[in-house]
Amino acid sequence: MMRRSAYASKKTGQPNSTNPISCSPSDIFRTASSKASSKEMERIDNLFYSFANRSSGMIDPEGIETLCSDMEVDHTDVRILMLAWKMKAEKQGYFTLEEWRRGLKALRVDTVSKLRKALPELEKEVRRPSNFVDFYSYSFCYCLTEEKQKSIDIESICQLLDLVLGSQFRAQVDYFIEYLKIQSDYKVINLDQWMGFFRFCNEISFPDLSNYDPDLAWPLVLDNFVEWMQAKQS
Repeated sequence: MMRRSAYASKKTGQPNSTNPISCSPSDIFRTASSKASSKEMERIDNLFYSFANRSSGMIDPEGIETLCSDMEVDHTDVRILMLAWKMKAEKQGYFTLEEWRRGLKALRVDTVSKLRKALPELEKEVRRPSNFVDFYSYSFCYCLTEEKQKSIDIESICQLLDLVLGSQFRAQVDYFIEYLKIQSDYKVINLDQWMGFFRFCNEISFPDLSNYDPDLAWPLVLDNFVEWMQAKQS
């Protein structure tokens, strides 16, 4: 014998299954939010494919130049590198769909116009000290274009220093670039030397260099740079 439904009405004995199923406001909100999120992702994907190379399925250097042109931003603008950082892009000059989704979703943008308007806030985010160290390190690694590459040639390093650090430490960057271009001991710079220069800019009094101690663990290239600076000043 079937057990009477626990939901049967005590008075009539009729099941209440004919009553409409009620949705709580939170359920309705979740459903609407899920639909909106799905639509947003669709727009993000469509925007990606409008710039992507059909054969590779990625946004390549040409696609990035078109994106920059549409945003009315120069492709050498540091904020494009910041955008790559936000996407956690792995290969210089290329954005995959997964990277694109990650970056645009984090920025909450799904059109070129919104992306352009988001750039100033993105720059503020990157400039925060807690983020900038990561961005500075990322900018070096992003420029390692060959497999197992560990260092970057002097000419490229000078351009990168100017782009990434020039607005914050103009004097230090200008002098270091001048030194790198005239010295002959180093053909390339590695990540340890790159990060060492950032620490140098933050910790060392410039241009008097009064608190620079060569006995501390500074990369040798910075010891040589300081000697060059002191000789120049005397």
